[in-house]
Amino acid sequence: MDKPVILITGALTGIGRATAIAFAESGARLVVSGRREAEGNALASELRELGAQAHFIRADVRHDGDVRNLVDATVARFGRIDAAVNNAGTEGQPGAIVDQSAESYAATFDTNVLGTLLSMKHELRVMLAQESGSIVNVSSTYGHEGAAYAAVYAGSKHAVEGMTKSAALENAAAGVRVNAVAPGPTDTGMLDRFTGTAEKKAALASKVPLGRVGKPEDIARAIVFLASDAASFVTGQIVTVDGGKTAG
Repeated sequence: MDKPVILITGALTGIGRATAIAFAESGARLVVSGRREAEGNALASELRELGAQAHFIRADVRHDGDVRNLVDATVARFGRIDAAVNNAGTEGQPGAIVDQSAESYAATFDTNVLGTLLSMKHELRVMLAQESGSIVNVSSTYGHEGAAYAAVYAGSKHAVEGMTKSAALENAAAGVRVNAVAPGPTDTGMLDRFTGTAEKKAALASKVPLGRVGKPEDIARAIVFLASDAASFVTGQIVTVDGGKTAG
């Protein structure tokens, strides 16, 4: 498809930012979203310097009205949405289960789960009318594994994967595909916060068969593939990108 229209939430840092750049380099038209106006406008300018048509729209995926406005503004600007990448997420408050609270649970699930649900709700509203489209949710290998001291985060990503498969089954007949990528340890601010020290980060990298943590660009390339017509027969799948860490 010529110059597809791509919507990305959580686009300002890490995997979201790398994905926006990858799509821009491929010639896509982009709407990038996040909660910080200055950083968002700077990213949109950077994408335009790469030759892409790009626009920033501030939105908080925890709020239905924000997401509705984001999707409607994207359609108003570009006429359609060919692919949406739901990357907005948080690690919440890592720690033992006995130290979690209703507040720490809600803070994580409101962004990771409710935010993904609301994003799909409004994206699907547009894509079903088009009878085409691709949604890529961003999960984690913790979405299909347990994780000591990250039970709330892991639980939220289990939910993302369940919603991904359910949405794929609901909407396949209408020509809309829904998949997810599940990154392993990836060199982002979230990983730095999870590990806490350079030594712990290096120890984690040593357990990856390919001998390193992932780069945001590694995940971005998988997302671009899933969003593209090259993956036209792929739906309801959780594509793990983890350097072999969960292979055995």
